[in-house]
Amino acid sequence: MSLAAIVLAGGQSSRMGQDKALIPVQGVPLLRHVCDVAAECTNEIYVVTPWPQRYRELLPNSCRFVQERPLHQDIHPQGPLVGFAQGLAQVQTDWVLLLACDLPRLRGEVLQGWAQQLDTVPELAIAFVPYHAQGWDPLCGFYRRSCLPLLNAFISRGGRSFQRWLDHNEVQAIPDADKRMLFNCNTPNDLAALN
Repeated sequence: MSLAAIVLAGGQSSRMGQDKALIPVQGVPLLRHVCDVAAECTNEIYVVTPWPQRYRELLPNSCRFVQERPLHQDIHPQGPLVGFAQGLAQVQTDWVLLLACDLPRLRGEVLQGWAQQLDTVPELAIAFVPYHAQGWDPLCGFYRRSCLPLLNAFISRGGRSFQRWLDHNEVQAIPDADKRMLFNCNTPNDLAALN
């Protein structure tokens, strides 16, 4: 089983009021922290962003950038599902670890434990993702590369919701996923809660 990681860094950070990817947590920019944790699982890391130049100096040369592009004539990229599809099109591994760039409590040993369970995921399941009362937590989970045609078809029909896409496909829930580790840092209050 081969594994790559895709880190999404394409959001506008409007609720935070500044670029989340650059915010230091314990002295390390969030994007760098997430990529460092991803490197504990794989040495093949793709960062999907409309702004590769903004982040290039933050990251090791081993990280590859995928230029996120708007679909059709739209001005702005259209959210994480589209960014994921653009990144997934560049990957050749069997599985992809998908991560948001704003996961300050991400832990490599937990991701490694999840990765060790991938060979138990049913063949028809397109993903191995945390699930809780609010629904799927799609931006910290594993996806088969072979799901790309299903993903592109959903996007071409106007789909932009990760929840809806996962609900319409077979997905294996990661058992007992630690919600604390899945904490997204989206607002100044979230940032303050880290301290």
